[in-house]
Amino acid sequence: MAKAAKNSNGRKFNTQQSLDGYIKSACDIMRRSNCAGALQYVPELTWILFLRILDELEMQEAEQAEAVGASFTPSLQQPYRWHDWAAPESDDLLNMRDGLNQGWKRKELIIGTLEDFPHFVNNGLLPYLKTLRDRPNATSRQKVISEILSGVERTRVDTAKNLLDILDKIHEIRNENISDTHIYTLSQVYEGLLLKMGEKGNDGGQFFTPRVVVRAMIQAIDPQIGETVYDAGCGTGGFLAQAYEHMAGKDLSNITNPDQLETLKHQTFYGREKDNAIYPIALANLILHGIDEPHIWHGNTLTDSITYDGLFTNAPSQYDVALMNPPFGGKEGKEAQTNFNYKTSSTQVLFIQHVLKSLKSTGRCGIVLDEGILFRNNETAFVQTKVKLLDDADVWCIVSLPAGVFTSAGAGVKTNILFFTKGKSTESIWYYDLSDLKINKKTPITLEHFEDFFKLLPTRADSDRSWTVTREAIIAKNYDLKAVNPNAKTEEDTRTPQDLLDIIASKGKEVDQALALLRK
Repeated sequence: MAKAAKNSNGRKFNTQQSLDGYIKSACDIMRRSNCAGALQYVPELTWILFLRILDELEMQEAEQAEAVGASFTPSLQQPYRWHDWAAPESDDLLNMRDGLNQGWKRKELIIGTLEDFPHFVNNGLLPYLKTLRDRPNATSRQKVISEILSGVERTRVDTAKNLLDILDKIHEIRNENISDTHIYTLSQVYEGLLLKMGEKGNDGGQFFTPRVVVRAMIQAIDPQIGETVYDAGCGTGGFLAQAYEHMAGKDLSNITNPDQLETLKHQTFYGREKDNAIYPIALANLILHGIDEPHIWHGNTLTDSITYDGLFTNAPSQYDVALMNPPFGGKEGKEAQTNFNYKTSSTQVLFIQHVLKSLKSTGRCGIVLDEGILFRNNETAFVQTKVKLLDDADVWCIVSLPAGVFTSAGAGVKTNILFFTKGKSTESIWYYDLSDLKINKKTPITLEHFEDFFKLLPTRADSDRSWTVTREAIIAKNYDLKAVNPNAKTEEDTRTPQDLLDIIASKGKEVDQALALLRK
């Protein structure tokens, strides 16, 4: 069904531009095929790309098992493996797609005519994949496959030809064809697609945290192999995927024995996500990054309402590391509030309480919060939660981020990163201020902006951007934790009184003209 490759290795991608352009060409077909925006074509591309990568992975595993005389049982049966229904067949198929009456050869027995192809996908392939988890003795991989396909009722692509064109494109994308010397891995290309979902206008910004912010948080927390990592509202899985890359090292350079790799891939990463469309994307994203067994709980973390918890079997109740970005401005009803000591509708405040409960003693956390959570003290639950946080944990750092960091995700809210370690009360907080940076879509925040932060962090030294506030001073301000830089340099206003009078007069004329227009 896909174009016959000119050689056994297929297309090669040696530059970033060639791979990005190829992915874009697949998205272009999606856009002309009833998937107008990223919120439509990224989920569709996700499950197709996942099945392609799964097939490549299991064919490699079968070869390795055969080489050592071991048995191997694939996750999928014929004819539902990618190479059964979607892999290249022959030039005869291309002739058929050009309108000639050629046969489907082997696939003709499986699918039938070209026009039957969408029927096979919608009524054969998808139902089979979605029910794998319900089979007796279903493997963890089979459960993951079913969950990734859980929200797919039928393909969004409108015609058989467009769907086959997309499969042609996707089949050429395989890790062995992507040069890791000069360009990004496939997982990073996929992150670029997720970024499009988070752009303003796609209504998906709550799911995307800028990767620079994620990487800076993980570098500061520094999770180690053997520690468990938890995200209570994981979205597309960005924190967990980046934590894996940090812990494994480039080309698995941090791995010293097979047991470490087994632990990292199967017993390290845990998350929760309630959105039905985003949950399967998180699973696919983590698999694509190399996490063979992502433990993602599907449901509402704050209400404990479960959609599916089959991937969370034997998950620990407390974790070594927590990383997350709760939804800005989220509101919860009474059902969620009954689970917490300090009642409030604020999602972020409830998540702070949840994370505190979910961390082991000495567990570490990095969490993004909007600035209102830090300074608000006009609601009892806000103050109570901050008192609990300072009593039960050492809040060792707050980073004040620029206002434009989340602009590309449609959120202009001012944000901060809180770092804390559970098990010891807070004596003082070290602040670092990046709020003066001019950040927008064209000039995004980069890791270079954090270089001075990481230089000062070990000693928590004072500078033009950093200072320390004692617990006594925080209590005196009724637990207002907002970052107010005492070293900030303000620009001197050099305007004369006459300049200011001229400005007032000019504005007055504009007001008079507007009023005259309204009267008419």
